[in-house]
Amino acid sequence: MIKIIILGIGIFMFFYFQTKYLQITEYNVSSAKIPEELSGFKILQLSDLHSKQFGENNEFLIKGIEELNPDIIVATGDMLNSTNDDGKVFYDLAKYLVKHFKIYYIKGNHEQIAEFKAREVDSHWFDAYMGELEDLGVVVLNNDKAEITHKNATINLYGLDISLRLYRGEYTATYDGEKSIEVSNIEKALGACEDGKYNILLTHNPAYFSVYSAWGADLILAGHVHGGAVRIPFIGGLLSPERSFFPKYDAGKYELNKSKMIVSRGLGESTIKLRVFNPPEIIMITLVSETE
Repeated sequence: MIKIIILGIGIFMFFYFQTKYLQITEYNVSSAKIPEELSGFKILQLSDLHSKQFGENNEFLIKGIEELNPDIIVATGDMLNSTNDDGKVFYDLAKYLVKHFKIYYIKGNHEQIAEFKAREVDSHWFDAYMGELEDLGVVVLNNDKAEITHKNATINLYGLDISLRLYRGEYTATYDGEKSIEVSNIEKALGACEDGKYNILLTHNPAYFSVYSAWGADLILAGHVHGGAVRIPFIGGLLSPERSFFPKYDAGKYELNKSKMIVSRGLGESTIKLRVFNPPEIIMITLVSETE
């Protein structure tokens, strides 16, 4: 009986620390299109926080970010939950970080659902919340582009807000229209990808990598899949938020033609309250000019 209790405690502690331990994953991304002046430029990616806190007032998350000391921070969606959440956790985190770092933020499907539900009941809380983030200095890229300038050289940062119809699952069961995305859809939202510049695309859902690549993105940063919730050694993630098994783009770095995509395992949990062999993740990307 004592052995069973000890085993049970051990299993509980294993699952508990799987959701609390922060892992830092670093990538070098090289391209001849990256200006020499931006070689060594550091981009820190946060994704899928879902209002989770790592220590009081997210002190452990903040400490990890400060130690990495990025040039900019990008938040690739689902920083809050779609129900029973006022977004205060991310707001408080952004309020602290924006004093030290420039933050670029795109909406994920949970923000879109929260926005949709608010408008259904004629509430303006979500619009007000996004305005408050912008008042802090957070740059919200809602189908928009920002130029990142460093040492008089520039690269482009695009934020794509894709239709909820492109997410399949319990939250989108009533959306039975558009089920695919084409380059023309991205061009309608963002315009043509700028030739001659290094172009980074922030988009929450990695499933459409081939379309993002065909549009012209050099680097795509995404999240959404939570690493597949359960990561099976040597195989990968087990389950996507849409309840599909072994999602193609679950976590890590992918290459297609001249494009690269990095998919974050995310920080929190949403509908699937589970992380196994899948600790929360901060991603640090260092740009490298191939001409250097």
